[in-house]
Amino acid sequence: MSDNTARTIDPEEEAVLLHSIDRWIDKDVRPVVMHHDHNDEWPAKLVEQMAEMGLFGATISPEYGGLGLPATTYVKIVAKIASYWMAITGIFNSHLMLAAAVERFGTAEQKAEWLPKFASGEIRGGLALTEPNAGTDLQAIRTTAVRDGDDYVINGTKTWISNGIHGSCFALLVKTDPAAQPRHKGMSLFIAPKLSGFEVGKKIKKLGYNAIDSAELIFDNYRLPAANLIGGVEGQGFLQVAGGLELGRINVASRGVGLAEGALRHATEYATVRQTMGKPICEHQAIQLKIGEMVTRARAARLLTMDAAEAYDRGQRCDMEAGMAKYFASEAAVRNSEEAMRIFGGYGYSKEYEIERYFRDSLLMCIGEGTNEMQRIIISKQWVKRHSA
Repeated sequence: MSDNTARTIDPEEEAVLLHSIDRWIDKDVRPVVMHHDHNDEWPAKLVEQMAEMGLFGATISPEYGGLGLPATTYVKIVAKIASYWMAITGIFNSHLMLAAAVERFGTAEQKAEWLPKFASGEIRGGLALTEPNAGTDLQAIRTTAVRDGDDYVINGTKTWISNGIHGSCFALLVKTDPAAQPRHKGMSLFIAPKLSGFEVGKKIKKLGYNAIDSAELIFDNYRLPAANLIGGVEGQGFLQVAGGLELGRINVASRGVGLAEGALRHATEYATVRQTMGKPICEHQAIQLKIGEMVTRARAARLLTMDAAEAYDRGQRCDMEAGMAKYFASEAAVRNSEEAMRIFGGYGYSKEYEIERYFRDSLLMCIGEGTNEMQRIIISKQWVKRHSA
């Protein structure tokens, strides 16, 4: 299968897979989360384990060595992991966006060469889209690729690139025709391994999302074979990237679900043991109101995200559904983590408890894969388009 249309999974197989994720979280993830987060230290051992479990090939078709999971199963995996530590899901999600671009739009030769190595985790990477002056407005990028014989020579800078330091290959968005109008027709997407002329700049220090490298990438007369142009035709890059953003936004929504549910879990556990005025605080009406809202938010976020994933698995256009899921779930993550901190009181503000990490990490979800302001515009435009006379 070369795309995600009508992908399904046997419920028993899915249950076994999710149970294995649970065991891994309990045995290997939970004991080291705070160490890696507080020290901003790359989780090399966990990355190796994720490769062994096949997570770097989660959505890659079996014919290329991947698990070929439907988006609905992928959502459950990401949410489950993110409910304990959101940051590590970014390591394989960014990588799978690279793989999706090659699988959906690449030539037969590109798929055969690259996808098996992506699926095994032998080659890991991500997306190199954002630039210092181009975030949500990707058409404003300035990195250029100029044809020179059988190669392209690339110059420019990318920033905020996940896996930028520890990844070895990226889907690189460039301008092959800077004068093209409309602008998107001059954009192309390349498979860009780290070669001469490809330098890693500074590591970006962040409020949250620690232990995962976000870096600046610098291209100085970086030379790539023309065979690395995804699809083999110039001018298709913006459409190739836009097609993959639906899955990316579903992933961010999944992370939001995990954060919202994880914050709820911590708050519930604390509220049942913490006592004031002779009874657990979960018996005080003020806390009950908070928990009631948190439960509802988390559930609604999950349902919206699964709705978007089901549409994606059916092969339907789902930018509105993915936008709604990303917008609502990310805001639910922020609100639930904030309410959990309030329930914890002073302890919630302490590094000795995990809930402050949920709050720091949740804020990124409102920005990544297109700001929530942009999501609302997308939702509105698609709604009006679908319901116009």
